[in-house]
Amino acid sequence: MTENKNEEQTLENETIEENAAEAVFAEEEIPAEQSESPVEKDELQLAQEKIAELQAKIEEMDNRYLRLQADFDNSRRRAKLDMEAAQKYRVQSIAGDLVEALDNFERATKIEAENEQTKSLLSGMEMVYKAITDALAKEGIEPISSVGEEFDPRLHQAVMQVQDENFGSNIVVEEFQKGYVLKDRVIRPAMVKVNE
Repeated sequence: MTENKNEEQTLENETIEENAAEAVFAEEEIPAEQSESPVEKDELQLAQEKIAELQAKIEEMDNRYLRLQADFDNSRRRAKLDMEAAQKYRVQSIAGDLVEALDNFERATKIEAENEQTKSLLSGMEMVYKAITDALAKEGIEPISSVGEEFDPRLHQAVMQVQDENFGSNIVVEEFQKGYVLKDRVIRPAMVKVNE
């Protein structure tokens, strides 16, 4: 009796499995378009639109991030260049004032000494003048060479023109006031007389 029940149970289980397999096989044969209801189609379309919208937002955020990164890099590079320029030309403001003092020293050293006391004073002034020019040279401040050089409007300021056969055309004949450069920047152009 128990054997009959077991056999019946086994037959019943096999029938259920066959029916389930047929149902799965039947679902596979039905095209996807027919198996989806109109409600499922709308939900799928909404989901796809949402995915497209989110992908667009991600792309926009990526672009925004890249622009911000580029702006940050540019700002950092500009700040570095500004710092380097400030370091390189840090003495420019004081150099402008010192070159005026150098002009006065040069004029004073051109005075002819009449007695021993004046010679001693001039000697001391020349020592101070040399110390100042050495200190400026250490910082990269150099006088502009002018006489005998070709006129350069970036370095020279022409205040007179002459016709001198001893000099070529556009050559500096005389320097009225020294000019100075700080590394590659002109602090003050030299005031010169130029041959036509």
